[in-house]
Amino acid sequence: MNEKQTLKLWSITLLSAFLSGILSTSCSSTKKEGDLPTIGKSVALFDDFNYKGEDDFYVSNPLPGEDYFYNPILPGWYSDPSICTNGEGDYFLATSTFTYFPGVPLFHSRDLVNWKQVGHILDRPSQLVNMMGQHVSGGIFAPAIAYNPHNKTYYMITTNVGAGNFFVKTQDPFGTWSDPIMLPEVTGIDPSFFFDEDGKAYIVNNDDAPDNKPEYSGHRTIRIQEFDVEADKTVGARKILVNKGARPEDKPIWIEGPHMYKINGKYFLMSAEGGTGGWHSEVIFGGDAPMGKFTPWKNNPILTQRQLDAERPNPITCAGHADLIQAKEGDWWAVFLACRPIGNKFENLGRETFLMPVKWSEDGFPYMTQGEDLVPMITRRAGVKRDSAVTFGNFEANDNFDDTTLGMAWMTLRAPATDLYSLTETPGYLTLKCADVSTTEKKVPAFVCRRMQHHKFECTTRMLFNPSDENETAGMLLFKDEKHQYFLSVGKTGNDKYIALQQLGNSETKTIESQPIADDVKVIDLKVVSKGTYYDFYYAVKRGEWNLLCKNIDANYLSTATAGGFTGTTIGMYATSKK
Repeated sequence: MNEKQTLKLWSITLLSAFLSGILSTSCSSTKKEGDLPTIGKSVALFDDFNYKGEDDFYVSNPLPGEDYFYNPILPGWYSDPSICTNGEGDYFLATSTFTYFPGVPLFHSRDLVNWKQVGHILDRPSQLVNMMGQHVSGGIFAPAIAYNPHNKTYYMITTNVGAGNFFVKTQDPFGTWSDPIMLPEVTGIDPSFFFDEDGKAYIVNNDDAPDNKPEYSGHRTIRIQEFDVEADKTVGARKILVNKGARPEDKPIWIEGPHMYKINGKYFLMSAEGGTGGWHSEVIFGGDAPMGKFTPWKNNPILTQRQLDAERPNPITCAGHADLIQAKEGDWWAVFLACRPIGNKFENLGRETFLMPVKWSEDGFPYMTQGEDLVPMITRRAGVKRDSAVTFGNFEANDNFDDTTLGMAWMTLRAPATDLYSLTETPGYLTLKCADVSTTEKKVPAFVCRRMQHHKFECTTRMLFNPSDENETAGMLLFKDEKHQYFLSVGKTGNDKYIALQQLGNSETKTIESQPIADDVKVIDLKVVSKGTYYDFYYAVKRGEWNLLCKNIDANYLSTATAGGFTGTTIGMYATSKK
């Protein structure tokens, strides 16, 4: 075949593919807009889900250059971050998920600024046992990820509140991780691996006071035990490295989340202190051997915001639970959790993942803040170009449910819930069964959700639903925990259909507002507009013609300040037949 014939054939192929794409897109659009599917009995179909962040700070403070980035790097509830590198320019970051499924999202980066989620470390039920009956803030605590260069293996170690401490491992972090390897000898919470240069390995973690006799509430210890890499089990005795905290005379509370490092021939033990609220901090100790004596740095804490003026603009609070990483280029950085309360009062986003550079003191200790230093909301890593698609700032996420599996941003509670939802039963739609389970129970409801990631955002979904009886409801749910929820729902009373906003929790359902809708309405659009301190709720029976259901609904009801717990608020699609 000559060059002219080849070019002609290639042109015909391209034109055919182009026309085929237009026709298939057109047919898909026609199907969704004109030829609506049959709505099965006791199911709700969701055509799409759109989330758009609209925070004021990002609008008012554009990034000054292509090598700048916003904090938090993972906005919304991504708490207890841990980071590792293989020394070849690959960085991996993991965070807590508590009782959500799948567990422990895994992010990858080549430059510490541009992150992409590549999977979940705990992605099957055999890795997440005994979740049933656990409160939403139970489950998986503080995963710690580490790389052992001696056997080229990645490890993730964590606490399952319902099962104990365990780890999983892999030589391909983009692939499948092992089933849990339990560590019954490691009591307490927040375990972390340390792989020394000589090939030896250790586990450090938070544990009880000496002899299980605390002198005050929050009295804890940091302990260490050697780990046999070949046998995958601990060996030898457990030893207390830190009792109480960096300043025992001050009766510090909840020393936890420890990490050990060897830097320039010196060992460092770094831990969080003060609880996860406003008194949260990070402290560091130095020593000459992993099992040896560790001495606190004279200028602890190395990270906190607790002493700052509460009236400062754009406050960042609760900073702590950090992990250090040295980039391939030699510079040091820290990931840690912190919160962004509105007016220093409350927030619904949970504890988020921040990144900032590490400084070094004259006596050789790493630190992030001292005195009045602020955690920055805009930071620069010189020489790193920000991608067009990033995890931070204002962004929009859309899902038309055209795939056969859920995207990585979606979660369910306690189990995969694949018996309660389907993406193949009605292609192009998420099908949710009206299950006889409520999100007020510690079970597996028909609830598919994602994190709230901005104070101000707009969320919409299109739902096809025809309730069979008065018990069936479906719609959009804002979920903090089993006792703090808002449900924008469609239901039925007698022969009359309605749309309502309900406040769920505390063993009762309170209807805030309700409006009748025509019985022949099968398709309805739902919208939540968050203004940070309150929510507005809308609906439309004709696309684009929004009706206000109710406005100025108190967002504080879904905040950690009101509800407590360790998670942020999630939002998603929910169906139930249980009143």
